Amino acid sequence: MAAVWALAALLLVAVWAARAGHWRHHRDQARAHLLDPVVAPFYGCAAMAPLAVGMGALGPGRDVIGERAAVPVAAGLFALGCALALTAAAVVPYLLIVRHRTPPGSASPVWLLPLVAPMVAAAFAPLLAVELPPGDGRRTLLVASLGLAGASALATLVVLPAVVARLIHHGPLPLALTPSLFLFLGPLGQSATAAGHLADALPGRPYADVLTVLYGVPVTGFALLWLVIAGALVLRAVRRGLPFTLGWWAFTFPVGTCVTGAAGLAHRTGLGALSAVAVALYGLLVTAWAVAGARTVRGLLSGSLLAGPPPVPGAPSPATARTRSDSAR
Repeated sequence: MAAVWALAALLLVAVWAARAGHWRHHRDQARAHLLDPVVAPFYGCAAMAPLAVGMGALGPGRDVIGERAAVPVAAGLFALGCALALTAAAVVPYLLIVRHRTPPGSASPVWLLPLVAPMVAAAFAPLLAVELPPGDGRRTLLVASLGLAGASALATLVVLPAVVARLIHHGPLPLALTPSLFLFLGPLGQSATAAGHLADALPGRPYADVLTVLYGVPVTGFALLWLVIAGALVLRAVRRGLPFTLGWWAFTFPVGTCVTGAAGLAHRTGLGALSAVAVALYGLLVTAWAVAGARTVRGLLSGSLLAGPPPVPGAPSPATARTRSDSAR
């Protein structure tokens, strides 16, 4: 696990360096991505990445960076990820309202990406809080966890009905977008996980455990119901020729949040049935990782994932700030 965390940390640095270079040398295209209603929600992923690596620093990352560095590294990544999560959760909906033009019935599950990011921070905060001595710092993080969870959960409740209404009134999503239906599981499983982490950090554990179970079991039940519905729609898309895209990674992280949520509930209740649910979801997660990972590697080696869209006959090549600057010289 330590090697996996080290690889994740290196990939985080590499991706952020590439993103910084893109904004520096191709700022017009980077800005166009932010103003694109299809691409902008994926900035929520940029916020979740440092949060995920930061949580790992408190676990297997300790064996890589050492005990003394684990908490400062985790705190720094939490601060960065939390700031990005709140920014994405506010800026992307703002742009959706004032700049993006989405026709009626076009609500997409990817709209959930910037909204689930604060919930990831909410799950991280209690883990960091228990590393701090008792006092205002610990209490502030625990209260912040509640605030972050509330912001994410209530915003998700606003978006979910719009997406479900789109599915009911306009039918299934286009084939390539079908895997995004699994994104529904993200805020559900992550909220159950956050509730469990908060219960672990709060005093008066029995009372906190009861509230966690009362919240987590119904949410997990709905997540399993949606998993069945989304799975059926994915099978329908497979029969119709579902193409591989990087969107297949939507099968991984959302299911992973359900694994951690169900495992926490199993630990609190001692029920074998919940343990079986967690194990089954973990098996699904491993399978999804294997399939998405293998297809991604194959696409990278063949060049199909790196190839741009085919040029439109007669259309000029797109220019960026860098290419215009080069041509001027």
